[in-house]
Amino acid sequence: MDKFLILIAGPPATGKTYLVKKIMEIQPQLYKITPDELKETIADSVGFNNLEEKAQLEQIVWQSFYQAIGAYMMVGQKIILSDYPFSDKQKPLLADLAAKYGYNILTVRLVADFDLLWSRRFQRDRDYSRHLSHIMTHYHYGDELLQRELADNHITKDEFRDILNKRDYNHFELGQVVEFDVSDFAKVDYTDLLSYLVKL
Repeated sequence: MDKFLILIAGPPATGKTYLVKKIMEIQPQLYKITPDELKETIADSVGFNNLEEKAQLEQIVWQSFYQAIGAYMMVGQKIILSDYPFSDKQKPLLADLAAKYGYNILTVRLVADFDLLWSRRFQRDRDYSRHLSHIMTHYHYGDELLQRELADNHITKDEFRDILNKRDYNHFELGQVVEFDVSDFAKVDYTDLLSYLVKL
């Protein structure tokens, strides 16, 4: 039986979560694990009082992420799906796990114009649906902030540009790579991709 690790990659605000939902509609039995969901769960469970503690929790997130993927590969889960702005930092461990357990890797890379990405990122971080732990220097479960523009850890446009350039999200690849330009969501056609994935 062929087994697959599907990575939905690309910079923030490229619509990765939307694509994950579309894939899960056609492959409801797949196993999904994402670093951001782990970040939110651990932040709710433990909380942090400053950026140093937040960074320490980040290490726990990644340890948990790789352990979970390894565990599901070990038991032979046919399809494992994850989305994140993956960079070269994650490539070695993901590649090693896939090789160890015999998984085919498919990278679906979403890209878009920087100014458009920044506009989307700016709006997303100020939307009330955004988990508060992502935009604060301190967070504990139950904290609320109705005016999200007052959060104390918003990223600036220059910082966002520097991160994208440094981590080179636009060029992440492992295994087979399929790329979509998502500058205009209305023009993105995932039909062929979904037709392929439903047959896995």
